[in-house]
Amino acid sequence: MTDLEEQLKNPVWYSLNETHKRFAVEFDGVQFYHQAVCTFGSFFDDSKTVEAAKEYSKSTDSFFFVSENQTPKIYDTRIELEKKIEGCQMVLNKLPEVSITEDIVLLGDEYIDEIYDLVWLVMPGYYRKRTFEMGNYYGIFKEGKLVSITGQRMQSNLFIEVSAVVTHPDYTRKGLAKQLIAHTTRQILKEHKTPILHTNKGNLAISLYEKLGFQLTRDMNWWLYRKK
Repeated sequence: MTDLEEQLKNPVWYSLNETHKRFAVEFDGVQFYHQAVCTFGSFFDDSKTVEAAKEYSKSTDSFFFVSENQTPKIYDTRIELEKKIEGCQMVLNKLPEVSITEDIVLLGDEYIDEIYDLVWLVMPGYYRKRTFEMGNYYGIFKEGKLVSITGQRMQSNLFIEVSAVVTHPDYTRKGLAKQLIAHTTRQILKEHKTPILHTNKGNLAISLYEKLGFQLTRDMNWWLYRKK
């Protein structure tokens, strides 16, 4: 089995080869998630992304290639690069003691619509309803309303990614996200896996993640392509 350090260099690839194998769509050595779940693609040989992008774009209007330092090749005139998101990867070093004062709920299928609506309110654009199938989601309710969530996204036999850290604008600065991240991280550690997360470079939330024991490890770039 590939060791953790190698897996983290290409997390989409190893997620699709292990825990998320059921979601994998492959085109000649380039792997994507099924577009209804997530539109991330991964590769080792950038020369193969030309045809793979052409095939995958038949099922979706937009998609990402995720890469540490390689640049995908796209020659199809019907596909254009919308933007390159310069991101970074963070890996848990040691989780500090965090007091959990909120009632944190494991969210079942009955909350799929509420999760979707909350994510799109705060971070519109990429989350899909079936993204819920990638891992566990946890939430905090206030007056019967789901106001803060944290989820799990990419995962392999060795790591699980913390994702969808979202709080309704009316409930920010109350420590909800901090408690949810700590709770989600504890659950990952119980599975004897390494918690990781990805975010944009310069994100103000990085300081919170660092206080929760995460360390910056490498760049991880997100190339967003869209059909013309």
